[in-house]
Amino acid sequence: MPLFTRSHPLAQQKATGETDPTAATEAAESPEQQEPPEPHTPTDATEAAGSADADGSADTPEPAKSAEPAESAASAGSDEPARSAEAPEPAEPVEPTEPTRSAKPAESAQPAEPEKPSEVAESADPTEQSPQLPLRAGWFGWRHRYPRTARAVGVGTSVLAGALLLVALVVPDRLDRMTFQSFLRLPVELIVLAVVLLALPSRARRVTAVVLGAFVGLSTVLKCLDMGFYETLARPFDLVFDWVLLSDAADWMKDSFGHTGEVLAIIGVIVLLIAVLAGSALAMVRLADVMARHRPMAVRTTLVLGVAWIMCFTLSVQVGGVTLATKGYSQFLTNRVKYVRDGLGDADVFKKQLTVDAFAKTPPNQLLTGLRGKDVLFTFIESYGRVALDDPTMAPEMDKTLTAGDARLKAAGFSSRSAWLRSPVTGAGSWLAHSTFLSGLWIKNQQRYRTVTTSTRATLTSYFQKTGAWRTVGIVPGVRKSWPEGKYFGLDNIYDSTHLGYNGPYFSWTPVPDQFSLESFEKLEYGKKNRDPIMAEIILASSHNPWSPIAHTIPWNQLGDGTIFNQIKKEGTNPTEVWKSAKRVRTEYRKAIQYSVDSLTQWVQRYGNKNTVLVFLGDHQPVPTVTGGTTDRDVPITIVAHDPKVLDKISGWGWTDGLKPADSAPVLGMDKFRDRFMTAYAK
Repeated sequence: MPLFTRSHPLAQQKATGETDPTAATEAAESPEQQEPPEPHTPTDATEAAGSADADGSADTPEPAKSAEPAESAASAGSDEPARSAEAPEPAEPVEPTEPTRSAKPAESAQPAEPEKPSEVAESADPTEQSPQLPLRAGWFGWRHRYPRTARAVGVGTSVLAGALLLVALVVPDRLDRMTFQSFLRLPVELIVLAVVLLALPSRARRVTAVVLGAFVGLSTVLKCLDMGFYETLARPFDLVFDWVLLSDAADWMKDSFGHTGEVLAIIGVIVLLIAVLAGSALAMVRLADVMARHRPMAVRTTLVLGVAWIMCFTLSVQVGGVTLATKGYSQFLTNRVKYVRDGLGDADVFKKQLTVDAFAKTPPNQLLTGLRGKDVLFTFIESYGRVALDDPTMAPEMDKTLTAGDARLKAAGFSSRSAWLRSPVTGAGSWLAHSTFLSGLWIKNQQRYRTVTTSTRATLTSYFQKTGAWRTVGIVPGVRKSWPEGKYFGLDNIYDSTHLGYNGPYFSWTPVPDQFSLESFEKLEYGKKNRDPIMAEIILASSHNPWSPIAHTIPWNQLGDGTIFNQIKKEGTNPTEVWKSAKRVRTEYRKAIQYSVDSLTQWVQRYGNKNTVLVFLGDHQPVPTVTGGTTDRDVPITIVAHDPKVLDKISGWGWTDGLKPADSAPVLGMDKFRDRFMTAYAK
């Protein structure tokens, strides 16, 4: 293979078959006899070539300049060496214009050993050596050193980018719907994205890819939020009202798993957010670039997928019971827009409902006359839902607890009636249920809660206060911060976790065990002599998620200042271990409800009297881990009284005798109870 350019005399001889004795003599001349080459640059070579073209002639190349033809061509950035190496073109011999210097006889000349092609190639810069190579250098030039690996990585990255976007589009927003078949679907949105990116010019395509990728990433984050909310509240995340709940979630993590668990959870959320947004944007840009480089194939593939989607959608083709052709992502976005629109318009709807109150103009002396002289206690048991009584794995043990409670109350001269209420929330959001029960309005979100608690709307408890016939108090052990809403609920005095005299440990989220809270109520208010009748709102929090560890009832005279619970907590379960098994979670939940019911019925037996009227109920169902994903929001409600006349006033309600409501017992919306109760006891 020729090693010299066409301008070299030997190359001309080889190409034409002619012999130029002068050129041969110059080529054979030893390096010592040749003059050193003059330094030159690629610009010099260009100027020389331009001069030759302009004059129609070229000077005879000097030996020094023709000694290293390959290197000279490479340094000038010329492609001539590569072309001459593949197919040298014949050239006319160039007559020297200057006399050649004397040389040794040609016979004694020792021609220099020509360089091998591989050596010439290695001496050149890699990027100039292979100008056709499409691979970029990469970090430390690894793409050129390992071209096959580089191509494999490139293909793998493109496949991974496509898989990431596909997963983002088809992944459900509920964990209970996440199956293998749910990922074997063809989303129409992926086809639409391909059409949009193929139709745009280069710069607009990349900008659009970044924006669309980030949007897909944001929607994926929203799906993750929905997963968490469905697991705790059995509903999707509300983009209008639920941001405040994120801080509550952080507080719950801190109370349940400590400060370290809270910090790790926050860091994990931030890292996940950044990773999803950046990953989806980069994935979209990657696919846009791949489609642009292989445009004909991308167009054909998009057309084929579009036709396939239309056919599968028309024929309702399914894979494992899941429809293959889906537009679920578009439906997801449509639903989110609807939720936002409804949320923004909900404020006006609620303000109209706020003004409707059947008892607003009733004189105080005509309110709740049927309960005058009675101590009325409205008691909420955290997460006491219908599942505790209906679930086959929990019902037998709960039946024993309720039967024992019935016997305990009857022995003390009390009777009871029970039914069901439908809560506005499930899984969490106790304050929304409390305000619904007391205000007579359906408080389904935080905006409604803020609106009603800053309004003049009267509540069931504030009507007791309005009569002037009762001292109104609140026992709220779950409150550890300022609670300005307490004034709205019409409570003369509020006892939070810092005012109950408890010096024992927290039980995960629960600051004060239920038995101690009830004992404190007896000492602080109920057990006082010569007092006015009391209306109390009592919130029992021991059955709050995560139900580990939980307390158990002990002799009432051993409660002291609560330090006895230190040992009880040590003997309890670890929430991180309990929550590894749904079965264990359900077991601990049932035990927590049993503890709350036992504490309450024992307190009534111990401290109740002929004027005691107890209304106790659950605020909402527990999380789906316990309920199994049911949409049922029913909670039990029971009225307990020593005076038969109290229960006679609700005899027409159709409620069940005892602490356990029958399956066929009436179900009443929680917002309807206030007016019905006040009507029944109006006289």
